[in-house]
Amino acid sequence: MNEQPKQDVFFGGCPHDCPDTCSMLFEVKNGVLKSVRGNPDHPMTRGGLCVKVKDYEARHYHPDRVLYPLRRTGPKGSKQFERITWDEALDEIVSRWKSIIDEYGSQAIVPYSYLGHQGLVHGLNGGDAFFNRLGATVCERTFCGEGSCTAWLLTVGPTAGVDPESYIHSKYIVIWACNSVSTNLHHWAIVRDAQKAGAKVVVIDAYASRTAKEADWHICPKPGTDGALAMAVINSIIEQGLVDQDYVDNYTLGFDELKERASTRTPEWAAEITGVPADDIRTLARELATSQPAAIRMGVALERHHGGVQTIRAVTCIPALTGAWRHVGGGVTQFPVWEHPYKFDVICRPDLIPEGTRVINNLQIGRALTGEMPLDPPIKSMMCWNSNPVTQAPETDKIVEGLKREDLFLVSAEHFISDTASYADIVLPASMGAEMEDMILSWGHLYLTYNAKCAHSPGEAIPNNEIFRRLAQRLGFEEDNFKWSDSECLEHYVDWDAPACEGIDLDYLRENGYARLNVGTKDDRAPHKEGNFPTDSGKCQLKVEGATNFVAGPFRQMYEGFQPGEPLDPLPDYTPPRESPASNPQLAAKFPLSIVSPKSHGFLNSCYANMEHKIKGQGEQFVLINAADAEPRRIVEGDRVQVANARGAFKAVARISEDVNPGVVVATLGYWRQLNVGTVNSISSAEFTDMGHAPSFSDNLVEVTRSN
Repeated sequence: MNEQPKQDVFFGGCPHDCPDTCSMLFEVKNGVLKSVRGNPDHPMTRGGLCVKVKDYEARHYHPDRVLYPLRRTGPKGSKQFERITWDEALDEIVSRWKSIIDEYGSQAIVPYSYLGHQGLVHGLNGGDAFFNRLGATVCERTFCGEGSCTAWLLTVGPTAGVDPESYIHSKYIVIWACNSVSTNLHHWAIVRDAQKAGAKVVVIDAYASRTAKEADWHICPKPGTDGALAMAVINSIIEQGLVDQDYVDNYTLGFDELKERASTRTPEWAAEITGVPADDIRTLARELATSQPAAIRMGVALERHHGGVQTIRAVTCIPALTGAWRHVGGGVTQFPVWEHPYKFDVICRPDLIPEGTRVINNLQIGRALTGEMPLDPPIKSMMCWNSNPVTQAPETDKIVEGLKREDLFLVSAEHFISDTASYADIVLPASMGAEMEDMILSWGHLYLTYNAKCAHSPGEAIPNNEIFRRLAQRLGFEEDNFKWSDSECLEHYVDWDAPACEGIDLDYLRENGYARLNVGTKDDRAPHKEGNFPTDSGKCQLKVEGATNFVAGPFRQMYEGFQPGEPLDPLPDYTPPRESPASNPQLAAKFPLSIVSPKSHGFLNSCYANMEHKIKGQGEQFVLINAADAEPRRIVEGDRVQVANARGAFKAVARISEDVNPGVVVATLGYWRQLNVGTVNSISSAEFTDMGHAPSFSDNLVEVTRSN
């Protein structure tokens, strides 16, 4: 398939939390990573990389990188550390943990990780088996997309849906709550190709993002009201007689009940809620139904308000009503990862979890650490890897308060002294992408992506999995999985015998860098042309009887104990945001502005936000505000302002912009707290959305004032 690269060029995969999962080429000399470029042979990467990783080697050799194990010597948060040996670090960790277990039990220890690295071996789930064997508290990780997963699995089951590459065949494309130009660049290239070939591109977003500005039509609902828009689209498709009745009758469940539910969700009703004109809603419905193939790309931002998961259920129903699934390039895309043959039970080893082990959600770690959440035993130790909760998690001030506890033993495996690592008692130097072998989990396309170990780790940095191997050895864990090499892990973590892997094995990936799964091609894949949904009924479930709330297994260490479990509405519907002028006028009297917090263009979550040239490209921490809101507050372009509510505050530079409507402000995620005065998550609520324990990052009211 591809030419074998020269000896000093190796295959890699971008490890960051991004759907593109780029296939990369590492140029290495004498064990040093010299440059990184996109793999030109990969059908999605096409030789290009985003602004975040195009100089990936600069991150590997940044002068601030952690090179040796460190022990805290000063007050927590002071960033005062001394160098120690690996033996000293591991011995202290094990000694402290044994002492905690003897006094409080193993559940007083909690792991904390996310997708700072997407590798199967070294990523989100890489330490799960270790902590499950230790008997630690299970950490439920629902930063992004997990509520979407709940809605998706209830409605259509574990299908990849529309192949992102198949959008080249789409005639009508809706990008709903996704800023693809900044966060899904290579899929955007396919969308642009389709657009040039005549497809109409519609972006639905609460502000004029980079992607919205490139669309043929930008529909701009008020924050948190997308569910009303989706239900009105369903209503209008039915009322205009545009339902593909044959598809509905044969391949769906619950149409009559959905029709009744939607009967009062008229475009006029939705217009009052969303601010989108009723005629525009009817036009969207008509064009979605009649411009086949029509494809919807849902973004994770769609779930980030109280009713977000019900919104996703409604959106997921639309292609079945119109029969879009009949066509190549028709339907909806959530996470293609569902058809990847990863063996999460083998990775996580949930069979090692002691019965009755409790679960704590990572969004509410601040409440857990401060005692606001009553816990018996209390958390006495936390290990953090692949995550930086002080910038990325909500209710930041509570997290910082909790991390300052002198009786909390914090271990951080990191590349830099991040906002979270600055409070650690022990910091462990972790390897970066080119320094370890892995396969990168791809949640945005249908390729397996290999990453070679080809560069030496600087200093004494080691891969995450090696850290857990060494800890397991010291604790006497005898299970085979704790002795597997990284290569052996890859052999065990993928179902190489699955039909999707026919003709593919680890050697093939090493030789070629990537492989497309055998799940149809971009030119013929229409998996639900005749139904065949991987649900209990085999149909698209417009209605789900007896469903209860849950979080998908990979996001809670594959543990099925203590699932949320509350009954769910059998049908999709609109659920208002918790915090908006319409739903909470009393709160809005004090904090009148809705804030939306999308991901940054120049940072990858909090990665790169400590690198001067990336900060220069992204610009200093800012807030977009409409002139209609700025003028009565006497705010002008470039003013320092404070954005605040009862949970906290951050300071930023005001940018007066028509990209946001009156009543809405926008501030992007990722900025480091230690380099700024607060960050956007200082104001974010840790309350869950309606399902899947998803976050409500864009369901917050604030006030903006001038600041000195």
